[in-house]
Amino acid sequence: MNFNIVEFEAAYGKSKQIPPSDLPEIVFSGKSNVGKSSLINKLLYRKSIARVSATPGKTTTINFFRLKECRFADLPGYGYAKVARGEKERWAELVEGYFASERNIALIVQICDIRHSPTKDDIEMINFLYSTGYHFIIALTKLDKLKSSQRQGRIDALKEELSEYEGITLLPCSSLSGEGMDEIRKEIEAAAVQQE
Repeated sequence: MNFNIVEFEAAYGKSKQIPPSDLPEIVFSGKSNVGKSSLINKLLYRKSIARVSATPGKTTTINFFRLKECRFADLPGYGYAKVARGEKERWAELVEGYFASERNIALIVQICDIRHSPTKDDIEMINFLYSTGYHFIIALTKLDKLKSSQRQGRIDALKEELSEYEGITLLPCSSLSGEGMDEIRKEIEAAAVQQE
């Protein structure tokens, strides 16, 4: 699978605008400012195909990126408090509408910050993915922010915190150094090929 050949396809702010799914979709989910856009850019060998911002809550649409074999869907980040209630409700409708509309979802890359315990919103999302039977992995971003002596301890702690979810795949990674990206690409490729 060639991750180099990609184009930004479209952004949608309401679920009813989203056209039917005609390719396997790889969905990126995570809280605001967890590094979703940076991860997508690194996976696609790009600097800024997905817009990166220091301001949480910047992605307010579902952004689609077209590859030959599949489509990446970048969901708006959840859990950011400083957003008007109406905007939060629109985001919820958008994401819930996306999942409710018979998409060809091959894989969900749920993103968590390796340095911290999963938030209440993270756990809610993981619960949803686990209980509905979606195929998902958890990408643990910001690995480069930990000293090598801290890494295994954080991975072990997260395994313990997520122990009720049997068979869950945790992939530590860094969008800065590129560590772990090949493992995530392999998961994406295997899922996309299976769905074809």
